[in-house]
Amino acid sequence: MNARLVTLASALAFSLPALGQSALTGTWEGYSEIHGQKVPVKLELKQEANGVKGAFLSGPERWEATSGSATNGNLVLSFDYFARKVDATVKGDDLTGTFGTVTTKYPLALHRGSVTKPAAAKGPDIHGDWEIAVGTSSKGESAWNMKIEQTPTVVKGAILRIDGDTGGLYGNYDADAKQYVLSHFTAAGPALYTLKPQDDGTLVVTNALKDDQQWTARRPADARKENLAPPTATTEQTRWKDPAQPLSFSFPDLNGKTVSSKDPEFKDKVVLVAIGGSWCPNCHDEAPLLESLYKKFHSKGLEVVSLTFEQDEDQLKNPVRVKAFIKRYNVTYPVLLAGTTDQLNEKITGAENLNCWPTSFFVDREGKVREIHAGFSGPATGKAHEELVKETTELVEKLLAEKSQTLKASN
Repeated sequence: MNARLVTLASALAFSLPALGQSALTGTWEGYSEIHGQKVPVKLELKQEANGVKGAFLSGPERWEATSGSATNGNLVLSFDYFARKVDATVKGDDLTGTFGTVTTKYPLALHRGSVTKPAAAKGPDIHGDWEIAVGTSSKGESAWNMKIEQTPTVVKGAILRIDGDTGGLYGNYDADAKQYVLSHFTAAGPALYTLKPQDDGTLVVTNALKDDQQWTARRPADARKENLAPPTATTEQTRWKDPAQPLSFSFPDLNGKTVSSKDPEFKDKVVLVAIGGSWCPNCHDEAPLLESLYKKFHSKGLEVVSLTFEQDEDQLKNPVRVKAFIKRYNVTYPVLLAGTTDQLNEKITGAENLNCWPTSFFVDREGKVREIHAGFSGPATGKAHEELVKETTELVEKLLAEKSQTLKASN
């Protein structure tokens, strides 16, 4: 066989697997069975010449894969911004495999096309605001907020803890079990909750993936009648010990350059110092707002600095996930590698009860900490998110309007 024929035969052999996998295109639905519970999963795939595009779908949300490939029936989708991937085998219209990290993997069993579901039953009206009594949480809270939106066929919910929210939970009423079943399966992982209406007007809320997590939810007015403590305000969780002490930081950026609060670019500036980590779902929710504020107010004197604390040393030595986080949200403000999560209070010494991811410090032109916001209400919380964006923007504008002593003297 001459060289030209060998080259042609090789090219054809190389292209066959890709052509055979074009059948991947479509929507795949099924479940991930976790601790005996089935969490609905919806995955969209599209075969292209240079690979496979994929995205988890949850309600109206899309969680895009950063890269994908399919070779000889093996599908791999990477979600680098959470350091997770799909590794699955595809046979005809069936997809089986796992999603997760090296240490935590969730099984996948999907079929191309829509899963047959019973017609949505009409359940009791539960829309609106609720408070979930939790006793005393690991963060010191007594209660969480829960927001519910309801249509005749779909219920959307989100639980707001002091350190953030669950993300959007979607589902409907199970008439047989007489409860609402809400879930999601996203690049951040799975969630499954049941809300069971009671005769006294309360809801029994169960984290179905953790059998020991069950609480009672009440309407806020009813909780006050029972003298139950309300959810902790985001500005009351963490306190700055000494108002006269500045918030100081000095950590390397991703290029190894040390960036310090004492650098000239921070002098006489309003500085928003965001404590977070690329592993933290609510830090992902917060990043678009931080970038928006930075673009809008940087020329007026605002600096935004992210101090990222990662769960292990490997992400500090080779911050692949951090880089993917920055790329996903087009982050242009400085991101500094501050340490591991267990070093938080060792590295940020001026704060008391600093235990939430994320936490944002608002520093005025004099270098004083003026306000601290714990957690973040993401887009899934609806009105709560809109109010947070409005309040944060107004606070930044207020601090920018103030003149430092240095600026006053120069005038």
